[in-house]
Amino acid sequence: MKHYRYAHRGLHDLTQGVPENSLAAFRRAAEAGFPSELDVHLLSDGSLAVFHDSDLLRMTGKEGTLEQLTAEQLKLCTLGGTGETIPEFREVLALYSGTGLPLLVELKSHHNNHALLAERAVAELDRFHVPYSIESFDPRCLLWLLRNRPEIVRGQLAQDFLRTPSGLGHTADRILTRMSFNKRTHPDFVAFNFAHRDTPSLRRVRNAHRAEIFYWTIRSRAELEEAEREGAQAIFEGFVP
Repeated sequence: MKHYRYAHRGLHDLTQGVPENSLAAFRRAAEAGFPSELDVHLLSDGSLAVFHDSDLLRMTGKEGTLEQLTAEQLKLCTLGGTGETIPEFREVLALYSGTGLPLLVELKSHHNNHALLAERAVAELDRFHVPYSIESFDPRCLLWLLRNRPEIVRGQLAQDFLRTPSGLGHTADRILTRMSFNKRTHPDFVAFNFAHRDTPSLRRVRNAHRAEIFYWTIRSRAELEEAEREGAQAIFEGFVP
């Protein structure tokens, strides 16, 4: 797997009017020669949106849940007090198409929509000339990919959920931290919280499965150098490498 430095949610900088996961952020990243990491959700009309949270409030100031919106309603949601709106997945793919730069696509499942989300995402990706890999915190997304599109490079997102609870309960947090489902999903890489890299389960997975490692989120040149010394790929934010 070729090594890259991925711009986390695009090359965003709100002080310059470029919010995260906006077309402006992805355009800025592509123009600077960086691939991007991004978050994909399934909307109520079957379309796909690029946004981090299911809750709209943090980035748009609006009450509501992203998955309940339609593609048309995205244009009413401005990001971070700018004129930028929540983009559709196809808009980001069109921007990166033909550049040769890869995308790291995170599938954000919601209320058991993992299978339909994965199916719709890969169908959209098939329409564009963009190299990519797919990751998710939800191992069910990876299991769908293994069963239906095993040629796609897939990664398990994880961190120490015993340190930073997921809200799913202690048992789920223990299973997710240990990445127990990896024995079924066989991820090609693990994307792990850089601040939690001392977690024993990461070492076990790395040694047992020899999976490629990505670290998120790298926020300084010093962290970048440390991550790359370990042979990991970096997902960076807040500075330009």
